[in-house]
Amino acid sequence: MTPREIIAKAWVITKKERQIRKWGYVAAVAETLLNIKLLTYQIWLITSYLHGNPIGFLTMERTIMNNTPTWFFWSLMGFILVLILVEWLFPHLSKGAIIGLAAKSHKGEEVKGGLVLAIYNFFPMFALHEIFFLGRITVVITLCSLMFRYSPEIAPLTVGILLIFYAISMIIHFFCIFAEEAVVIKKVGIGVALRTSFKLVISYLGQVVFLMLLFFVIVLRVLLNVVMVLFVPALVLGIGFLLALVMPPVISYSISGILGLIVVGIASYFFAYLAVFKQTVWTLTYMELGKRKELDVIDLDDEVTTKNGDGNGDA
Repeated sequence: MTPREIIAKAWVITKKERQIRKWGYVAAVAETLLNIKLLTYQIWLITSYLHGNPIGFLTMERTIMNNTPTWFFWSLMGFILVLILVEWLFPHLSKGAIIGLAAKSHKGEEVKGGLVLAIYNFFPMFALHEIFFLGRITVVITLCSLMFRYSPEIAPLTVGILLIFYAISMIIHFFCIFAEEAVVIKKVGIGVALRTSFKLVISYLGQVVFLMLLFFVIVLRVLLNVVMVLFVPALVLGIGFLLALVMPPVISYSISGILGLIVVGIASYFFAYLAVFKQTVWTLTYMELGKRKELDVIDLDDEVTTKNGDGNGDA
């Protein structure tokens, strides 16, 4: 299949297979909510730092504890911790299901068994994702914020080093882009998957135009995520403040919170399409490249047969 055919087939699978989109949608909701929490908190910390009055690490928690009943505070903290854990782990869980179901659809098999694929491949997916944790912008922003808060005198140097590691991690991740597919489809270990991916990318690096199309999709999704992460908190806070002028605070903030969740749900619907499409393209690419002969393998059987035939003919 040509790159254009792969992209077209991936889009057909994305639109056709609801089972794959369901996994992508839930993962998109979890990832969006987690990013909103992390970046909103870090924006608050950075803003307080720029105003010369940096807040402490648990200022938000202490503020809630001092203004709410004890039972409500601990219930809220427990709920938030469980929610963060689910939001952090579910995208890892869904990746195996999306890859496996997309591969089944491409081969014409029945698209089912997503839960088995998700659970069976969870730990390898988790390990592969966390190897490149410095390649995530939310992690870099969090670490930069910590540097400015607790080591401002060396913050510029450490931030520069972090950005260098971020770039290196992104480059290495590019060469390991097929590792997840190798783990799910070929059932190989993490080390073998990383080597297989590196070899495939090096072997077919000439198809950079095709890869650039994929990067365009990735960049588009990242930009949409950034817009949403900045837009949702601003929308919720703005509506909350406006409603507080004419309604009791509890009612106004409840309404703004519900509207914020609705916006996250609608945005995650589009994120799911992009995420599933991107992953399906990589999956089909891996399957198609895997059919080709490895470039470092030299077949000698034909040569030996020819020589034996020539020898018999001479005799």
